[in-house]
Amino acid sequence: MESYLFPFDSLICMLLGISLTVWCTLLLVFIIVPAILGVSFGIRRLYMMSLIKLFEWATLRMERGAREKNQHLYKPYSNGIIAKEPASLEQEIQEMRRGGAEPEFDMSDIFHFCRRGVESIVDDEVTKRFTAEELESWNLLTRSNYNFHHISTRLTGLWGVGVLIRYGFLLPLRVTLAFTGVGLLVVLTSIVGLFPNGRMKNYLSDKVHLMCYRICVRALTAIITYHDSENKPKNGGICVANHTSPIDVIILASDGCYAMVGQVHGGLMGVIQRAMVKACPHIWFERSEVKDRHLVAKRLSDHVADESKLPILIFPEGTCINNTSVMMFKKGSFEIGCTVYPVAIKYDPRFGDAFWNSSKFGMVNYLLHMMSSWAIVCSVWYLPPMSRMEGEDAVQFANRVKAAIARKGGLADLLWVGGLKRGKVKEVFKEEQQKLYSKVLVGSSEDRSRS
Repeated sequence: MESYLFPFDSLICMLLGISLTVWCTLLLVFIIVPAILGVSFGIRRLYMMSLIKLFEWATLRMERGAREKNQHLYKPYSNGIIAKEPASLEQEIQEMRRGGAEPEFDMSDIFHFCRRGVESIVDDEVTKRFTAEELESWNLLTRSNYNFHHISTRLTGLWGVGVLIRYGFLLPLRVTLAFTGVGLLVVLTSIVGLFPNGRMKNYLSDKVHLMCYRICVRALTAIITYHDSENKPKNGGICVANHTSPIDVIILASDGCYAMVGQVHGGLMGVIQRAMVKACPHIWFERSEVKDRHLVAKRLSDHVADESKLPILIFPEGTCINNTSVMMFKKGSFEIGCTVYPVAIKYDPRFGDAFWNSSKFGMVNYLLHMMSSWAIVCSVWYLPPMSRMEGEDAVQFANRVKAAIARKGGLADLLWVGGLKRGKVKEVFKEEQQKLYSKVLVGSSEDRSRS
């Protein structure tokens, strides 16, 4: 019996060895080497165009099946409120009073604030920025609508084939690439850190970071289109961008080198941070230092003052927003007085949802969700550098940069703070509304005194 089993065992081992060799060769030739050289064979873009054709066909089948079964197609939630041109508080009060009333305070004013409160509850423009962006059609991922793949047998089969492809082929491939990219980053940056400071070390550090980040980009099957590369951030400045996902860092760092800013972590993240800082002067803060604004500002100022150091990459929103808007920028990075390089990032949600809802998903679950999606498709716009104008404070400068990023990326420009994701509205915002209403009353009183 053993004489018959031995050839069979040898055959299995040989097949496994051949499969592993082929797998490693494909990874090396089509992914790792192009990442090192910074070239692409166009396979990912061909894959993206094939997915678009597949989604279009699936949408047509879905609409046809829905008509046959008299089902209503899923559409993004609509509250039925008709949008109107924004008006000032005074105009709305006068409209509520129907032509203006003599008393300083009118009981009808109460209904204005009640109406605004109900509208805010029904159409809350803040909390809906912290949930997944809705899609108008099904992309063969279950996150869009759980009922779509039951409309027809053909669509159900197609969805099943998609699950096999995403979890049976794409996920193992992406996990392998992710470990390869992170492992090379740790090992190679540690080796580069042994070199003395100088041009050679900086050159090697840039090449190592670009190579490893490009491998990580391929681990997400990311198809990125960069626009206006002549405006790319330069040394001695700060790059600020809207924030949708932790992979924003990889998206930008695969096209240029940056100095990262963040808090010191433990575990695997700590190992990566300690290895990276050996090769490049990244800025890591201890937990006790993060709340010291003066210390943070000083370290950032010292970094940008040295034009030999890489530009700092910062996400001033301080939290992830769901790819539909830009929320208030924190003013700290705009107080330094250096050149700011704005960058707008916009993801295409048809291929996969890049938004990280940190209050709902942990990092491991989020990465699993990302690596099991079809692809990550996004556009990056480098905007012209901006500086503070004469007489402009840090808050006004931050708002001007935020507005420019929102316009370029086709995002909504909101004045709300991203901290509302987990906190309550600050008293300052309530007091602001009270001051506006008091000005309306004082203004009406002054008009009557003049008359």
